[in-house]
Amino acid sequence: MNRLKKIEASPSAEAPHAQFSDDEARWRAVQARDAHADGVFWYAVRSTGVYCKPSCPSRPARRDNVSFWPTPAAAEAAGFRPCKRCRPELGAAHPHAAAVERACRAIEAAAADEVLPTLDELARVAGLSPYHFHRVFKALTGLTPRQYAAARRTARVQAGLRPGRSVTAAYHDAGFGSSGRFYEHAGDMLGMPPRRYRDGGAGETIRFGVGQCRLGAILVAATARGVCCIDLGDDPQPLVQGLQDRFPQALLIGGDAQFEAWMAAVVGLIEVPAPGTPDDDGLPLDVRGTAFQHRVWQALREIPRGSTTSYAELAARIGAPGSARAVARACAGNWLAVAIPCHRVVRQDGALSGYRWGVARKAALLAHEADAATSTTQAALTARRRE
Repeated sequence: MNRLKKIEASPSAEAPHAQFSDDEARWRAVQARDAHADGVFWYAVRSTGVYCKPSCPSRPARRDNVSFWPTPAAAEAAGFRPCKRCRPELGAAHPHAAAVERACRAIEAAAADEVLPTLDELARVAGLSPYHFHRVFKALTGLTPRQYAAARRTARVQAGLRPGRSVTAAYHDAGFGSSGRFYEHAGDMLGMPPRRYRDGGAGETIRFGVGQCRLGAILVAATARGVCCIDLGDDPQPLVQGLQDRFPQALLIGGDAQFEAWMAAVVGLIEVPAPGTPDDDGLPLDVRGTAFQHRVWQALREIPRGSTTSYAELAARIGAPGSARAVARACAGNWLAVAIPCHRVVRQDGALSGYRWGVARKAALLAHEADAATSTTQAALTARRRE
């Protein structure tokens, strides 16, 4: 049973402050940007995939796109990412939240420089010893200061690559001192040439197809590099619209024979999960993310079908123990359902946590894979007995 539920709109719902005990009161707090509600609940916007503090100064959202969550972890487990303006993941109730926020501001202020603040410098800003600061920073943000700086630099590049602006200006503003260093990382950060990213995917050809599987509607899309999106839903049309929103200037066309083979392989991962791991399938992927996300996603692809792991175990596996929260955030940033099997990550107690495509689909995938693994094992034992 998923324990990370949205706050129920009920008169008996428990809340630290009675004035925010139902969704209508929470919505009024969001509209008023009421700072008294910060730390009591968080809200997420389905159309942007972002969650915020109630006092966030971002553009108002439509009510039908808003959901309310009891903790940042609950919102992230459901597939939402933290807002870059209000920094909702910093948990205002933590005694060192303000210190960590000062350090984050220092990192961001120095992001345009090639040399970022050292650990000692950041610790002085936070007013903590370097060792304690590093532990607190990672506990609150899920990232080390270096990883946080890299993530912010990626975000600055992506924000800076807008129509009418030069690529050179964008990477200099993001803190890359040379074109060589920028282009070394551009493929992983953007998934396409920088000029093409700036122009909304203009010149990018994306083949796509929609169909039905045991989990409902499925959309598969691919560039020349490989499959770049596997999306699931109840109805095909929103999936197609979502693809158009992500690549507004790309040329979206139907699939050729090679693409049809890739799509059949993706559907096969759902319908007939074979033994082994996704790495065994030979399905080429066009994976777009930060270096940390790549480490997490690669580790996910090494989990055998029929098996699960916890966020903490996955963090230890990639050599970053204590980064379970950052691992959960990387899972939530995955756009390749089943090919990068984030559905195989569960809570430490074995309970199902959130899933971008719905906890019901996560449960169905795990149950089907477990059944397939059991059938394969039984078939192998039967075959040995006959030999």
